[in-house]
Formats: sequence, C-alpha cells, structure tokens
Amino acid sequence: MKFETISVIGLGYIGLPTAAVIASRRKKVVGVDVNQHAVDTINRGEIHIVEPELDIVVRAAVKEDYLRATTTPETADAFLIAVPTPFKAEGDNDHVPDLTYIKSASQSIAPVLKKGDLVILESTSPVGATEQMSAWLAEARPDLTFPQSHGEESDIRVAHCPERVLPGHVVRELVENDRVIGGMTAKCSAAATALYQIFVEGECITTTARTAEMAKLTENSFRDVNIAFANELSIICDKIDISVWELIRLANRHPRVNILQPGPGVGGHCIAVDPWFIVSETPEEARLIRTAREVNDGKPQWVIDKVNEAVGKYLSANPDKTAKEVTITCFGLAFKPDIDDLRESPALRIAEDIVASHPGTVLIMEPNIEILPKSLEGKAKLVMLDEAFSETDIILMLVDHKEFKAVPKNRLENKFLVDTRGVW
Repeated sequence: MKFETISVIGLGYIGLPTAAVIASRRKKVVGVDVNQHAVDTINRGEIHIVEPELDIVVRAAVKEDYLRATTTPETADAFLIAVPTPFKAEGDNDHVPDLTYIKSASQSIAPVLKKGDLVILESTSPVGATEQMSAWLAEARPDLTFPQSHGEESDIRVAHCPERVLPGHVVRELVENDRVIGGMTAKCSAAATALYQIFVEGECITTTARTAEMAKLTENSFRDVNIAFANELSIICDKIDISVWELIRLANRHPRVNILQPGPGVGGHCIAVDPWFIVSETPEEARLIRTAREVNDGKPQWVIDKVNEAVGKYLSANPDKTAKEVTITCFGLAFKPDIDDLRESPALRIAEDIVASHPGTVLIMEPNIEILPKSLEGKAKLVMLDEAFSETDIILMLVDHKEFKAVPKNRLENKFLVDTRGVW
C-alpha cells in the first residue's frame, strides 16, 4: 500500500515526534492541531515541547518541505490520531475514560476521508475505543464502508497501534521499539504494518484491535504495581526507622529481585492513567491494579505530611521564627527527570498543595521550564539553582534531574531536607 501523504492528528509529545520521524523518511506529512501557537511554532521549524533531538528532526523536515502543520485536516492516505484520553467524573467515579478528544478528531477527519484510506488510533485508550472511533467515522460518512459492517472489504481500514516510548528518548524509541498493531481485520493490520514499516526498525507484531488496546494498558499497569510496591515500602521503612534506599540496594543483590526506586507518586500520561482504564471496565476483577493505583495516588499526601513535619522541626529549632518566615523550595515539577512534561505530575500536585497551605514563601527550581504553570502563577517564584539553595530553609527533592544530582552535599548544610528520590 502506498502512502504519499500522511496526516498526524495531535502534535503533542507523541504526535509531533511521530510526524517528524515519518517526514524524515521523505514522506509528506501534514500535522493537525487545534493549538495555533503549536502550529505556528512547527511551521517555523521550531518545537513547543522539550524532547532531545526532536528540534533537529523538525527543523530539517520543515526546511525540506516534508512536514507542515495546520489547524484543519486535509486529504491524506493515512491518518494517525494521537490526542489525549483524560478522565471524566460520572457519579462517584472520578476515573471514567473520556473519549471526547478522540471523537472530535474522528469527526474532524471524516469529511476528508476517501476510499482506501487508513485510520490508526495511537492514543492510549480503553478496550473498545478503536471500534467506537470507527463507529463515529461511519456515522459521519455513511457513503463509505467500515470494518465493523463490511469486514475485509471495507472502504476504510481501521487499526490501533499504541505508542510505547520513554520521554527523553522518544525520537530513538519510535524507530527502534517493536510495535503492536491491532487491526479491526487482517487487511487493516496489514495496511497499518505497511505504514509503520516506513520508519520502524523494530518488529511489527499484529493482533486484534482489542488486544492491542489491552497490551498497552497491561504494560503500564505492570509498571504501576511495581512502583506501588516500592512506594509502600518507603512508607513502611519511614515508620520503622529504616533507610528504604539502603534496604532496596541490599534486597536487589538477590539474583531474582529487582525492586524499583520509590518517589513522590506516579505521573505522566500513561502509568498514572492507563491502569484506571482497566479498573473502569472491570471494577470487581481489577483488585490488585486498583490498590496499586490508590497506593501511588496517595503518596503525594504522604510527602506533604513529611514537609509539614519538617516545618514543625524547623520551628522547634528556631523558636524565634513563625511559619510565615519559613521558605520551602520544591526541586522539580516534571513527572520524571530531565523533561518539561508536567502531565499528571505528583511533584506539581505537591507544589500546588504546599503553596495553598504554607503561609510562607515557596520557591520552585525546575530547570526545564521558563514560566510556572498557571496553578502556581503569582503564588510561588521560579528561581535558579543558586537562589534555590541560598534563600531556602526547607528543601523538598521531588524530581531527580541531572542538575540536582550534580549538587555537592555541602550545599545542604543547615537545611531541613525531605528527599523523595534518595538523591541527597
């Protein structure tokens, strides 16, 4: 199957790198996004997110006229949908998958679909989302046939292919990683495989759309359960006065034990979200997955409690001061090291809670952003590393950025420290 023009819907942390990598293979790519600023930035050959190597690839693709961004979908041979899938609340359930963005993306491309086109859902989704997307497309274009009604003979091919890349390494992993490709029919899988083989050097493994959807959810739920074990262990060790960092280091000397490192919680657009999709579909059966989510979602509050304890200890050691005179510095806001991505970040949530409750000054040291998110604007101050140390009384380590790992330990003298990452 030939793909002369490929359209990527959603130019965020997954869509833009995907569009750029395909364009680097000398394919015409039209990127579509509702964010005019993102579109204008990309068309200048620049990027609006932080991702190593991506700026070089985008600049070259735009300069050579293989990549162009727009706010309105155009005719193409294949459409890759990479839009968010957040939560919405229904009754007492705050973690119901919200497919609004997928529906909007489907409705936006429907008018430009033609016979023979391929539509791939890349957005991480609950099981059945690809079928739902195909149903929305069919509703919008009754003049075309789709796999759910015409099987292998359908006019439009539909598949699901979840991304499985690590922020900070996206450009490389998009090319090197294996891809799970789930078509609604065998011909759908074959068409999607032909597309990904344009740029994927890893193996393309085909399955059903539902299994492909579940595979991504399973991968991230597995990781979430393992992180929950480490986070729960850190809480237990704190209560019985044991260094969790030393304990894990010793336990991991066992040849079949590999405990992860604890942290302030779990963030990002995948691990903090995907397990809930399984829980939402099978609430009675997903007991372990639900518990792991609750452990990880509860860790930020435990960190906040530790900060409040530190403030109390500081005031006991400095009885001439009040809480209003205590400065707290949060080191890191991103959901993981060395990126600017704040989505579902426990560090950001912790900083927001501290700002809301602490009467004194709150400083933020996050080397990967230039302005604070709106939730912290006017309430906290973004500072450089030197000011972060010189002006603070209590240090809260939230994200182990490389800049923080390089800090000599003598800079921590006479400071009260809450270290959620074991860096200092």
